[in-house]
Amino acid sequence: MLQLLNLSKDFAGNPLFTNISWHLKKGERVALVGENGAGKSTLMKIIAGLTEPSSGEIQFARGAKASYLPQDGIVTTGQSLFHEARAALGELLAMEEELHRIGLDLERLPRESPEHEQILTRYGELQEQFRHGGGYTMEAEIGTVLKGLGFAQSDWLRDCGEFSGGWQMRIALACLLLQMPDVLLLDEPTNHLDIEARNWLEEYLCAYPGSVILVSHDRFFMDSVCSRIAEVWNHTLADYHCRYSTYLHQREERVTALRNAKRIQDEEIEKTEDFIRRFRYQANKASQVQSRVKQLEKVERIVLPPERKRIRFQFPDAPKSGKNVVELKGLTRSFGDHTVLDRIDLTIEKGERVALVGHNGAGKSTLMAVLAGGEFQGGERIIGHNVSMDYFAQDQANVLDQSRSAYDELYADAPYDMVPRLRDILGAFLFSGDDIHKKVSVLSGGERNRLALAKMLLRPSNLLLMDEPTNHLDLNSKEVLLDALKGFDGTVVFVSHDRYFVNALATRVVEVDGGGVENYFGDYEYYLGKKAGAPAAACVTPAPGSTAVASDSSPAPLPPQNKDLRLKDREEEKRRKREDQSRQKRMSEIESLIAAAEKELARLEDEMNAPGFFDDPERGLQGGERHAELNGRLEELYGEWEGLSA
Repeated sequence: MLQLLNLSKDFAGNPLFTNISWHLKKGERVALVGENGAGKSTLMKIIAGLTEPSSGEIQFARGAKASYLPQDGIVTTGQSLFHEARAALGELLAMEEELHRIGLDLERLPRESPEHEQILTRYGELQEQFRHGGGYTMEAEIGTVLKGLGFAQSDWLRDCGEFSGGWQMRIALACLLLQMPDVLLLDEPTNHLDIEARNWLEEYLCAYPGSVILVSHDRFFMDSVCSRIAEVWNHTLADYHCRYSTYLHQREERVTALRNAKRIQDEEIEKTEDFIRRFRYQANKASQVQSRVKQLEKVERIVLPPERKRIRFQFPDAPKSGKNVVELKGLTRSFGDHTVLDRIDLTIEKGERVALVGHNGAGKSTLMAVLAGGEFQGGERIIGHNVSMDYFAQDQANVLDQSRSAYDELYADAPYDMVPRLRDILGAFLFSGDDIHKKVSVLSGGERNRLALAKMLLRPSNLLLMDEPTNHLDLNSKEVLLDALKGFDGTVVFVSHDRYFVNALATRVVEVDGGGVENYFGDYEYYLGKKAGAPAAACVTPAPGSTAVASDSSPAPLPPQNKDLRLKDREEEKRRKREDQSRQKRMSEIESLIAAAEKELARLEDEMNAPGFFDDPERGLQGGERHAELNGRLEELYGEWEGLSA
């Protein structure tokens, strides 16, 4: 599908990569990894034809094309969301227009006309291409993609210009997926997606018929989608035919072996150079010295790049708090007529790591703000004994003072006894040397987030409320933050769209949806399992006024209310199974009907392609009508099958 031949790229004499030779097979899904600035995005732009390489060439399979989605910067305006997505299907729209034009010609021309047969043949060929390309189901496919990426049907007629930057990138991603290029190049496609949209995109890419190259800081996403890792490192492209988790181990082994090889090579070179220095001016050793010199010239030196910089920190020891850290009772939070949280009950206990999940706009950040002391309209919020909290808001990096330097921003909020440690804290977050004097206004998104996190180390607290702390952090920084939070001896409530981060940290998942909250006492995988079908009724937040919330794993006898819930869940599960069996049966019937219709269509096309078939105009007309009828029937069957499979 794609081949790179001796590809090199440098900027102002500094090489990003040198003489890369690499290939991509059809259907492969590859994660492109490497440190920030290693050249991942540049390599994707070169493959997409947006940037020229310094040397080398790129070869595609005949007729293949690549399309690229950048990290950000795409803005669309001027037409509705649905029409913008539909415009991405340019080839199918051109076919549809030609089919309509030919249909009008067939109505106009008499059957005896010599052009009629030729046009009818073209009509049949074009109809088959249109059907094979998904022309009869393109509206359904547009709807599937838009819904999967989080757009409500009410958004379809909105002008694209009404959507914010993150949603603009979703529009661009939707258009790219609908185009279905042979090589799909995605640069951080999950940056602007919530967990539900990421789950959908995973499934979509796993079934994608073309090849995919992607850059992502979502470890869970890469593990689920990609079976091959290509690392831009040391000015070359190293291949690992495995999942990302396995790659981490294999890479460590590879780097260790390379370090050992360099150490042995350095020792040999040092011995050779020492021999040359000692005997350079002795006539009886001249031939041996010259031999050693030539030997050194032929040695291909092993070059290792500097060690990866990693932030290292730990949160201050947490003061002891009471058992219940925060408790919400019948709490309501509204914005005008829109109620986001409707009489919710929630208790956060000491030592818990609680992940808030839910689709965009469900109320996760609102709930986080209420927990942090924000206003609400009804109910009560009870803060536990000796609780001291620290709140990292979703836009925390944006509330930093743009005019201050990194050091001054930290200094402004530091207690007197912490001032001597400010440089150490900044160094732990990769602000060293003159970096500490950089203005906040010129820092990157990742640097601002690291600075905002550094401010959380200035004072000890026992409750951390963190809304999207992983935004703009690379994989290494996320791993370090994860380790620090695991080692924190207080309580953590957090929101993150990074599912690996959620799964590795959470001891309880709280889903925010429809104005209420639902508890899942386990990690993210447990939550997914429950959402996939296993009943989780015993974890549901009780109705206002009730007091018992039991885990479904508890051996204690269930109160009558929860017994009723269990019975309802069993009935619901039986109903689901019956519906699923009925759905599977109908899908099998439809598959048989599709096979029969396609068989008849193939037989009819063989007849129509046979010499002399259109000599009889009546026969040709009947064949064309039957061909159109079969195609229409297939469109209906495919549509019903897709609806059932969804």
